[in-house]
Formats: sequence, C-alpha cells, structure tokens
Amino acid sequence: MTDETLTTTPPDPATGTAVRDRLAVRLLLISTFVVILNETIMGVALPRLMTDLDIPASTAQWVTTAFMLTMAVVIPVTGFAIQRFTTRATFLAAMVLFSLGTAICALAPGFDLLITGRVVQACGTAIMLPLLMTTVMTVTPPESRGRTMGNISIVISVAPAIGPTVSVLILSVLDWRWLFALVLPIALGALALGAIRLPNLTETRRARVDVPSVILSAVAFGGLVYGLSGLGEAATTGLSTVTWASLGAGAVSLVVFVLRQVRLQRVDDALLDLRTFSSSNFAISVVVMAISMMSLFGTLIVLPLYAQRVLELEALQTGLLLLPGGLLMGLLAPSVGRAYDRVGPRPLLVPGTIVVSAAGWGFTLLTATSSPWVMLACHVTLSAGLALIFTPLFTSALGSLPMRLYSHGSAMVGTVQQVAGAAGTALFVTVLTAQSATLAADGAGVVGSTAGGIHAAFLVGAGISLIAIPAAFFVRAAPTSHGAPVDESAAALTH
Repeated sequence: MTDETLTTTPPDPATGTAVRDRLAVRLLLISTFVVILNETIMGVALPRLMTDLDIPASTAQWVTTAFMLTMAVVIPVTGFAIQRFTTRATFLAAMVLFSLGTAICALAPGFDLLITGRVVQACGTAIMLPLLMTTVMTVTPPESRGRTMGNISIVISVAPAIGPTVSVLILSVLDWRWLFALVLPIALGALALGAIRLPNLTETRRARVDVPSVILSAVAFGGLVYGLSGLGEAATTGLSTVTWASLGAGAVSLVVFVLRQVRLQRVDDALLDLRTFSSSNFAISVVVMAISMMSLFGTLIVLPLYAQRVLELEALQTGLLLLPGGLLMGLLAPSVGRAYDRVGPRPLLVPGTIVVSAAGWGFTLLTATSSPWVMLACHVTLSAGLALIFTPLFTSALGSLPMRLYSHGSAMVGTVQQVAGAAGTALFVTVLTAQSATLAADGAGVVGSTAGGIHAAFLVGAGISLIAIPAAFFVRAAPTSHGAPVDESAAALTH
C-alpha cells in the first residue's frame, strides 16, 4: 500500500448533499417561473379570444379571473400539504396538474374547456410557489439565503411582469392556443426531470386536514378576490348584488377562519398557522409586500391601457416598452440578494420604497401628449425599486420564523400576493373607470377621459406607496441560525 493510497481523502458527504440541494432548488426555480408566467400571459390575449370564440369581454375576463380565484383558494391549503407530503410527491402533483391544465387549454375547442384547463393549471401553480419557498428556507444556510431568495424574486416579480410581453410576441405570429402549446414541452420536461432527479428535502409529519377550515378558506379568499375583481366594472354599472355578496361573504368567512385557526393552532392542527404574525418582522414585511404587489399588478393593468388607448400604440409596441423593466428586475435580483447577505434589509428596502414611490408620482405626470419614452423611464424606475424590495422582504419575513412554520409562512406570503394583486388591480381599475366616466359626462373625448382616469388611478397608487417608506425602517435582518427568532416577539411562536 503506497503513501498516496493512505492519504487519499474520502468524499465529503456534505458536498454531495450541497450539490443535490442546489440541483433541486434550480429545478424548482425553473418550474415555478414557468407556472407563474401563466398568471398574466392571457391578459392581452382577451381581444383575440373574444373574436375567435365569439364571446363578450365580461365572459373572456374569466380566463384571468378563474385563474386568480383558484390560486387564492388553493394556496392557503398548501401549508398543510407541504407538511404532510414529501417534496418529490408535492412537486410531481403540482407539475402533473399544471401540465394537464396546459394541455387542456392548448386543445380547447371552446370557452368552457379553456376555463377548465385554466383552473387545473392554477391548482398546480398554487402549489409550486410555497413549495419553492419552504424548500429554500429549509436547505439554504441563513448566511446565503439572500442570494437564493434573489432568484425567487425573479420568479415572483419578473414572471408576471414579462407575461404580457411574451404573450404579445407570440400572438403577433401565432394563434392564442400556442400560448399553451409552447409552454407544454417545458412543463413536461420539468416533470420528467423532477420524477428522475428531485430528492425529498423536507421532513413530513402527520397532519390532519380540518375540512371546515378548508371551506372557510375557500369562501374567504375566493370571495374577496372575486369581489375585488368585480369592482372595476361596478364603477360604471354600480355594485351588483353578486359583488356585494362576494365581498361580504369573503369578509365574514375570513373572520371566522381566523378565529378557528387561532383555536386549532393551540394543538398544532391549524390549516394556516397564524402564529407567523407573532413575529413583528414577518408582519411588517408582509404589509410592505402587499403594498408593493398592489403597485406592481395595478401598474401592469393600467400601463397597457394608457399606451394603447391614449398614446394609440400597437399591442406589440406596448409589450416591447414593458419588456426592459421586467428584464431589469431579473438582472438586479441576484445582485440584490448578494447585497442582502452583506448589509441586511434596510439599506436596500428604504431606498427601494423611495424609488417605487418616486416612480408612482412620475406616472401621475403622464398625459395624452407624453412621449412613450417617459412611460418607459417611469416603468424602468418602478422595476428597479421593486427589485430592491422583494428579495429583502421575502428573506426577512420567512427567516424570522421557526423552521416548523416555514410552510405556513410561505403559504401566507403566496396568499397575500394574490389578494394584494387583486386589490391593486381593483383599486386602479375602479378609480380609472369612475374618473373616466365623470370626465366623459362632462364632455371630454375618449382619449381625454381615459387619460384623466389613468391620471387619477396613478395618483391614488402614488399616495398608497408612501405608506411603505416609513414601514421599511422597521424591517430587521433575519436570524443567523436556522429557526432562531429575530426578535423577542417571535419567541412567542414556539409556545
């Protein structure tokens, strides 16, 4: 036996584990990006759907509304599912549902089957984001979470932002069914790779599903999202009985749901454990996140209307104008994640919220005679500010929780994203519609009344954005060890 043989170093098991974890996280990131992209990809395709399927706008809108409703209903249940089932089983279920829904949409001969496909798609999408966040928080060391969360920010913010642009580019040369047909091979590839290579990274535990909580959650979050989505139309036609009933049922069910979770979490049996909010850091981060999501989704709705109805740009031109902002968020996210690991959240969040607010006020300066380049500059500025915000918020919020609450915290973040997105869309559209109707009644033309409505919507949005600036000063760094509470209030989470 030679000296060389005696000194050979055995393989380090930790190195193999790290490689396995990185591969799993990358697979989850790519898969989640693909599924989240579909949330906003259909918005600009509605005119084409109305023509091809001979349906009115109110019916076509359900392609997007049904997706959001399903997400709002399913996401709260994922906290339980991620605890009960393995990482691999949960991933495979999500991607099978998404792939099946995508195939149904691609082959749909009519509107009814298209809606069915969108609902099945949304079920898979709703599972992926909480699964990704929970897995990352479990396997990533606290000192490098910012870098990984930066990649998650690409998924959460960039995918919805570039969805309309991708849609416009495809629709400029292909039929609307190709929006799904082009995604299907990617989804099936991710499904196959996950079936072969994805390991189980999180521990499972026996958990009982509380059926009344599931029903209350569905009525609460589904009712709120549906009611909020109907507020834009209500600005001109008045609040319908269905909208009132949805908002009322959602609000009442939410109160009952919260009371039931508070009781069930005493025996660790809650569907969605609200002890996550015992951490002041988590609670403040979620508030800032909600405001930011309102700004993002509200802007994504209003800017295309401004570009096409006021500036009279083509859909393709509009999509290309919105593309640089989405790409900028993607380019900045990894750098922001690395910066978070070095300096913590406040040096990023405070200037980020200020930049977002400045962009919001910049949007209020847009008029019927503004140059498209002004709109582009404001959108790029908004995107830069949001890039500084999302990664610190996700990392600080989830890092403030004990490990056993990661799945519940991830589900809560996803739920807030959906409800805040619906609220932002409803707020911007309602103000826009109401002000446009008022100006039209006073004799303004179509372009003038639309420009006035858009100005009013951006004015309200800019005002709300100011709330996030002082709140950003209160977000603290996540703990430096797995599961350690970041402040004294979080200690209550363990009792």
